[in-house]
Amino acid sequence: MVRRTVQSSSIKDVAALAGVSIATVSRVVNGVANKASADTIERVRKAIATLDYRTTSAGRDLRQRTSRLVAVLASNLANPVMAAIAASAEVAIRGAGLVMVLCDTHDQPELQDEFLREMLAQQARAIVLLGAVDSPALRRLQDPATPVVFVNRQDPTGRESTFIGIDNRRAGEDVAAWAMARGLRKAALIHAPITSSATRDRVSGILTGFAAAGAPLPKSWVLSPDAVDHLNIGFESARRLIGDRHVPDLVIGTSDLIAFGAARAWREAGPEVPTPRMIGFDDSPINEWLAPELSSVRIPYDAYGAAIVEALLFPKPTNQIVLDHRIVERPARLGIHSAS
Repeated sequence: MVRRTVQSSSIKDVAALAGVSIATVSRVVNGVANKASADTIERVRKAIATLDYRTTSAGRDLRQRTSRLVAVLASNLANPVMAAIAASAEVAIRGAGLVMVLCDTHDQPELQDEFLREMLAQQARAIVLLGAVDSPALRRLQDPATPVVFVNRQDPTGRESTFIGIDNRRAGEDVAAWAMARGLRKAALIHAPITSSATRDRVSGILTGFAAAGAPLPKSWVLSPDAVDHLNIGFESARRLIGDRHVPDLVIGTSDLIAFGAARAWREAGPEVPTPRMIGFDDSPINEWLAPELSSVRIPYDAYGAAIVEALLFPKPTNQIVLDHRIVERPARLGIHSAS
């Protein structure tokens, strides 16, 4: 019997010897065979050892030169800003001669991992995580041949990774300074879970800014209900504030959707309950149409696409692309802001 050499064995040979498909072998080789049984994985590994099969850097380079797929995994496409960033990314990626595949992880680690495994199995050229959450597959993702870019949220695993987004801590401090300049010292803060680096940094900047100005936020006015949906977070938090005899001058939401939910609670409370001024983050594209009284920290969602393509085509070991932000001030409608 003639023993096969590295040159004579192929992935097709491994699949035939193990009695499985080529796709299954590929998944085992790339460490993404989550749906294969332990027996199947063991047969594939034995076939690889018997045939002395090895993947080659040449094959990997060939894959990278020919693959046009760029996977964009978004945490919440129901958020208009996420959708706007994804649209900006698609235009720029298509302009670079590549094809974008868009997935919604719904901020769920298990779903994010499923998409990560599938995109690796499909040999995606790069992976863009638009709002990543910590997950086992993300922690195992260390293939230098597959660039990974984190957008809006830093790498939740704590590694130094390529990031594109605004300086959220600075943006939070700017909100505090903006409020102080307008005499809005009695502020309440409603925020999403701080598992997100964007939320964590925004909250830190806001609290630091108000404290430095001599107007620290009362603990009872820093609210974050145990919920995922931002609209509900804003609504439930505002209902608690409405039950407080001391109405704040300003309500800060760490997203526009949170501010939308808070505004709904005050509308339902009736005209006899003073409505505070509100400011959010992101400056959703629909604000001009549906929330003309909401001030917001605008992130330049139109600029994300070009920045993402730059990070993909000209990768660096640790590339931090910080985009500019600015506060878009909209005056409260007549008869609405009556708390101060």
